[in-house]
Amino acid sequence: MEPAGSLVIGLMSGTSLDGVDAALVDFTADQPRTLQTHWLGFPADLRQQALQLQTAQHDEIHAAALFSNALVQCYAKAVSELLALGHTETKLIAAIGCHGQTIRHRPAAGYSVQLNNPALLAELTGLTIVADFRSRDIAAGGQGAPLVPAFHAAVFGDPAMHRVILNIGGIANLTDLPPGGPVRGFDCGPGNLLMDAWIERHQGLRYDDAGGWASQGQIIPELLNKLLADAFFSQKPPKSCGRDEFNLAWLDRQLMGNQKPADIQATLLELSALSAAETIHRYCGNPKELYVCGGGARNLTLMARLQHHLPECRVASTDFLGQPADWVEATAFAWLAWRTLNGQAGNLPEVTGARGQRILGAIYPA
Repeated sequence: MEPAGSLVIGLMSGTSLDGVDAALVDFTADQPRTLQTHWLGFPADLRQQALQLQTAQHDEIHAAALFSNALVQCYAKAVSELLALGHTETKLIAAIGCHGQTIRHRPAAGYSVQLNNPALLAELTGLTIVADFRSRDIAAGGQGAPLVPAFHAAVFGDPAMHRVILNIGGIANLTDLPPGGPVRGFDCGPGNLLMDAWIERHQGLRYDDAGGWASQGQIIPELLNKLLADAFFSQKPPKSCGRDEFNLAWLDRQLMGNQKPADIQATLLELSALSAAETIHRYCGNPKELYVCGGGARNLTLMARLQHHLPECRVASTDFLGQPADWVEATAFAWLAWRTLNGQAGNLPEVTGARGQRILGAIYPA
């Protein structure tokens, strides 16, 4: 039996809108240890609601409230199934760190909205909930994102090796970990988001398994250059982005209507790889190792393109560092919740641009 209070559950549902990642994490030792993981897919209607809420709609406040309640039901089910898989008693869990579902990220306007109902989640699970991680950083003048670089620095930093951690979810973000130097981190562009949306439109699939479809197409240089001309790519960090900037409507405005769908998929994959690689070259110096986490780590074509653009780096998944690539973000939000419970700052001002370190999150006691 684990000592009471040493276990935290992290929940993450990201911009891919595919489902909930749940991780049971042990904080007994100096380094967090992921004991059990579980993925629960979104029901089709819940995913459709999330997609609709990405843009303004009639009576969206009511729609957002109903979605939040339905989402939390899904979160609660994921927690229940996670605990059953790990044969873990509820009384051993200190808290759940729950990020919520981002539908707007507008730090320049002073806000970022993650739909959630942590009070209901506390009622459904009987556990303390830590939520709303971004607001305090934004209130302190930061972007409120990315938040995972603090976790990356804690678990992946090496005193002798210059590493970069690249998280490729719906959006790609990186963390620069130079030995003895300042940690930096920021979003570098679309990760899987556009590729997922494009293959769903044309083949009805949620994602391009291992990048197989993209590997059948040819990169369209003219289209790639048009996409890379977006102002986001030339912005200096700190910076963050989301579906507000990168979506199918944005892509459609760049298309000429006569390109083959597989070629567009290949170009979107190249956009993800090249935007990340160019960002690393521009801001991270000459790292020796690049470790990838998130769904993009399973895209073999994308990993190969990253290696092509970064021949001086060893490119591998975070599996090799003891943190399974699919679960890094969920584990990170368990870590952030643990920091909050212990009165410790969870942001890195040099990453988000905030005026200083802040304790993140709001606590909803069991």
